[in-house]
This record gives sequence, C-alpha cells and structure tokens, in this order.
Amino acid sequence: MSGADIYVKAENLQKTGSFKVRGAFNKMRILGDGKVIAASRGNHAQAVAFAAGTLGLQAKIVMPVSVPIVKEEATKGYGAEVELQGDTLQEAIEYALTQTDLTFVHPYDDDDIIAGQGTLGLELIEDLKEIDYVLVPVGGGGLLAGVAVAIKEAMSSTKVIGIQTESATSAFTSFKEGLIVPKIPLPTLADGIAVGRLGERPFQIITRYVDDILLVSEDPIAMAILLFMERTKFVVEGAGAVSLAALFQYKERFRGKRIVVVASGGNIDLNMVGRMIQKGLLASGRLATFEVMVDDVPGSLHMLTGIIASHRGNILTVVHDPLDKALPLGKTNVVFTIETRTNEHLAQVLSDIKAKGFEAKTRNRDPE
Repeated sequence: MSGADIYVKAENLQKTGSFKVRGAFNKMRILGDGKVIAASRGNHAQAVAFAAGTLGLQAKIVMPVSVPIVKEEATKGYGAEVELQGDTLQEAIEYALTQTDLTFVHPYDDDDIIAGQGTLGLELIEDLKEIDYVLVPVGGGGLLAGVAVAIKEAMSSTKVIGIQTESATSAFTSFKEGLIVPKIPLPTLADGIAVGRLGERPFQIITRYVDDILLVSEDPIAMAILLFMERTKFVVEGAGAVSLAALFQYKERFRGKRIVVVASGGNIDLNMVGRMIQKGLLASGRLATFEVMVDDVPGSLHMLTGIIASHRGNILTVVHDPLDKALPLGKTNVVFTIETRTNEHLAQVLSDIKAKGFEAKTRNRDPE
C-alpha cells in the first residue's frame, strides 16, 4: 500500500500499554526508594504507577481534569494515588512541582527518562541491521530524543524522523526555528502527544541527532488507527498511529525504503473507538454522507437509489427532508449515508448522479 518495506515497533503491546514504562522503570530503578510524584494525561501515569508498585515505591499522580476516566481508573488500578489538577498537562506538571516533599518524575524532560526510552532504539539495532528511516511520535520529546541517540550512535546513516500532529506543534516549530517555542495544543485524536512545550533536554538532543520533524493532519491519523486494526489486529491510540499516518501522508518520500514505524501506545479511550473508526472510514472514502436536491415527485428517490445500486454502493441511511426553508418550491433534499470502496469509487457514484441531472454535494462531517 505504501510502496515501502515496513516494520512496526509494537509498543502498544507493552505492559501498561505504551513505551512509557521503559523510562519510568529506569528512573525509579535509579531512585531506589521513597515516594514519587508525576504528572500525566495517562500513559506516563500508568507507567510510573506500575513501576513504583513493582519496585516498592509509593506514587502520587497528578492528572488534568480533562483526562479520560478510563486512564484515571487504570492508573488507580496500578496502586497509585491520583489527584486531578489543572486543565492542561502543563498545569498538572506545574502543580506537581509544588509538592516538594516528593521526588518528581518528569514525563520527558529528564536524562534518566530519555535513556530508558532509548532502549527502544537499542532493540531496533539488535533486530534490524539496515534501516533507512525510523518514524517516531513526538510530543514532549523524550521518546524521540532517546531513540535518536541510540540509533545515530550505532547507525549514523539511518534517518530519524519525528512525527507530530498539526494540532500540537511545539516540537516541530522549535526544531525548525532553533529555539523552544510553546504552542497551545488544539483538540486532536493524538491526545497523548498534545504537549504544549517541547522539553529542554529533549530539545538539545533532538537538534543534534534528529533529521527532521513532520506534521500530520487528523484524517491520516484516523485512517492509520483503522489500518492498524484491520491489517495487524492492533489497537493503537492516536498518538501511536501518527508514524503510520506520516508514511501515507508523505508516501513519495518513503517509497522503496525500509521503514520502522513506532506504534508508541495503545491506550485508546474505548468510548472513542467507534468515532475514530467512523472517521477513518470517512477519510478513506469507505463511508460517505452526501445530499441530493431532487424534484419532490414520485420516482425521484427510486432513480437515485438505482444509480447507487448500479455502482454497488451500500445504502446505510436515507433522510428525506422536504421542509428545508432554503429549498426552492417543489424541491426536496435527500441525504444518503453509504458504504463505498474508496474515494475513487465515491467519485464515480457522485459523477453518475450529477450526469443524470441531479445536484449533489458531500457533507464534511460525520453522519449523524
């Protein structure tokens, strides 16, 4: 599909569901004992809670009030005390830093954390002798920094590329401008990397070792989540799917190359899975909603459904709306949601509808 030779580093299968457990264990192995505090939207929280419980430490986790309930409960399930503070991850971090009687375990801006995450890169070197590109999700930068050091020190010809969502661009902008630039994150499917400020230590390492940082948009992320489910039977969260999304959004750049795609985590909010699948189907042209203006006379609907059937489109819903105030007298709107094979298949259906004299337009939103 991509024209590339692809290997998936499946960190979604890690204990606690993400790569974060690497850095958390390394940091707390070094600390030895005591009580720690961390701030996280979910993955780092679960990793610290699990590592602390395993190593006999006590852990308190500060999470933003907007954190999904499933991640809050999972963190408590590993034995940590959870406190909700702040609307953003940065606010949660700032609050955690005020708890000076506890040892703070930063999610990314820490050499021990970065070194732990870098073990992922060491494993790639052990398993694959030749790699053209390693595509790594980046938010605060800990994973990208650790992997970049490991790869570049052993395989200098391999290009390490950070992947960030267009909705949270601090790492991308900082890398391009040569100084740390905070950016307020927007809502995104990749909430695990929706970090407003690249870490100081990761920035220093990334500017030295990383070859490039690319941005991906929301539709390719949704398509990547869906593709992981269909082709590998993996559940991968949005932050973990951005690497595969980049492979398709920048297909020509990677064609014919040997690529490692880092699927950094699988802690997806199950309440959002259906919506993400639907979004992926819409983006790939396998699900479409469009409206057609027709004469409000018998036979019009029958003619439209016949056109769709002739192209083997599967009609899921039909909404007949003759009461729209904007409609000319004697006209009505018919809204279809149909299953198609690809965007090209959908274009053929719409082209045939228009060729028969109807006015049709797609709707750029999920079907209701």
